[in-house]
Amino acid sequence: MLRGMRRRRGRSYLTTRTQRAVASRRVFPYLALVTLGLGLLGGFLVTLVDKRDFPTFGDGVWWAIVTLGTVGYGDIVPHTAWGRVVGSLMIVFGVTFIAFLTATVTSEFVSAQEQEARELERRREEATEKETHELLRTLKTQLDAIEAKLGGRG
Repeated sequence: MLRGMRRRRGRSYLTTRTQRAVASRRVFPYLALVTLGLGLLGGFLVTLVDKRDFPTFGDGVWWAIVTLGTVGYGDIVPHTAWGRVVGSLMIVFGVTFIAFLTATVTSEFVSAQEQEARELERRREEATEKETHELLRTLKTQLDAIEAKLGGRG
């Protein structure tokens, strides 16, 4: 029942929420939350697979967040094969996060510039419309004066 309520037209709840976030340009909180979750998960996984280099969960989380942030201090590094697999995944996710973040910020700048351009164009159209109305009023006044002079002759 709950599963049916969460699906709309064959799409999952997560897909629907993601599309809504992208459409409303509120992607950053989701990206930050997913990255934080990946940092915690990556820290937990690397603590499990490489106990020698990551004796505590805190060390694992520190390493995962530094790796996701593409900083990579090198103070703690995995030496086992599985630790390096987890590290590789953290690098890929970190670079992906940075790319999405850059795209989101760029999109916001472009959107703001487009909105300013639309507002400027609207103001120009209003000004042109006002000028046209004023010109028509002037022409009407001149035509009325001409008609009054011509009407006086007849």
